[in-house]
Amino acid sequence: MTLCYIAAVAAPRTVTISLPPALAREVDRVARAERRSRSELLREAFRQYVARLERWERIFTAGTQAARRAGVTEADVLRVVAERRRSSRAR
Repeated sequence: MTLCYIAAVAAPRTVTISLPPALAREVDRVARAERRSRSELLREAFRQYVARLERWERIFTAGTQAARRAGVTEADVLRVVAERRRSSRAR
């Protein structure tokens, strides 16, 4: 019995970006050091960026839900932040 798995993978799409010269040099330096192409390096950087955004979104959502359950309002949070800032400046 032979099993065949065929993954449907969309063809890569080329995207052009502009980088300041110093950042382009840094991309090239890191890509060389890691023996990766620019494309591989930038794809991974973007994946990590998106993952970080999604992680922070989950954190904020959890915090909002916890605050709601505890009866804490946005005004309460702003008041506490303002109080902390005032007490920090007074030191």
